[in-house]
Amino acid sequence: MATETALDIINRQDWLEPVANKLQKTVHGAFEAGGDAGQKVKNALHGVWLGHPLHAVITDVPVGAWTAAAVCDAMEEITGHKQFAQTADFAVGVGLAGAVVAAVSGLTDWSDTDGRARKVGITHGLLNIAAAGLYTASMISRAKGDRAAGRGLGFLGYAVAFGSAWLGGSLVYTEQVGVNHAAGGSPLPADWTPVMAERDLEDGELTRADANGYPVVLIKRGDKIAALGGRCSHAGGPLAEGHLDGDALTCPWHGSRFDIASGDVLDGPATNPVPCFEARVHNGQVEVRNRPR
Repeated sequence: MATETALDIINRQDWLEPVANKLQKTVHGAFEAGGDAGQKVKNALHGVWLGHPLHAVITDVPVGAWTAAAVCDAMEEITGHKQFAQTADFAVGVGLAGAVVAAVSGLTDWSDTDGRARKVGITHGLLNIAAAGLYTASMISRAKGDRAAGRGLGFLGYAVAFGSAWLGGSLVYTEQVGVNHAAGGSPLPADWTPVMAERDLEDGELTRADANGYPVVLIKRGDKIAALGGRCSHAGGPLAEGHLDGDALTCPWHGSRFDIASGDVLDGPATNPVPCFEARVHNGQVEVRNRPR
C-alpha cells in the first residue's frame, strides 16, 4: 500500500511530463545519430550481450562502495583510526565512478519506458544525481581536510541513494521494468499442439495464434513456417502487430528486434530472447511445440 501511494504521488507530478519528453527525445536522437554504431552502443548499455539489463549489475558498484564508505566513516568517527579514513575515501571514489556507468545504462533503459514507470524512473534518476552530488561535495571536503563535513555529506548522500534504490526496486517489482515479459503465464507446449488452419496463413504476413493459452506469432514463407512467442520480452508488446524486415521481427512498442529463426535478440531494448517453436502442418492444421534452447 505504501509503495503504491508513493508511486501514485510521483505519477501525479505533471511537471515531470515535459522533462521526460524532452529527455527521451534527446537520448533517442543521440543513439539514432550514431547510426549502426549508435545502435551497438545502445545494445551494449541495455545489456543485450549479457542476457539481462546491464543496469542491474552496475548499480551494485556504487551501492556497495558507498555502504563500505558509510561503515568506514562510522568506524573512523568511533575509533579515530586513520586507516578507516583512507578506505572510506577510496570507497567514495569507487562509488562515484560506478555511478557514472550506472547512470548511463539506467538512462538508456529508462528512455524506452512509458506511463507511470517513466515518471518514477526519472525521479529515481534525479535522486541518484542528488546522491552523486552530495558524494562529490563529500570528496571535496575530505580533500580539504574537513573530515567531519565529508562524513556528514557522505551519510546524507547514502540516505538519498538508499531512497533512490527503493524506487529502483519499485520499478522492477511493481512496474516490471527490466523483467522478462515473454516468460510466465501458460506453459509452453511441449508436444505438438494445433494452433490454426494452414489455409488461414498468408505468405509473408505476421499471424497471431494461441497454443493452449500462450500467444504465438506465425510467419509463413513458401512451404516453411516460423513460430515465435507472441509477447515481446521487453514490455510484453504484441509481436504479431510488429513488422518484418528480412529475418528480423520488430516489436511495435519500443522497437526491439528478434531473429525469427531462433528468437534471439538482435537489437534492444529487449535483453531476453522470446520462445522459439518448431512448426509443422498436420492434417491441414499448423502445429507447434517448444524448441528447447
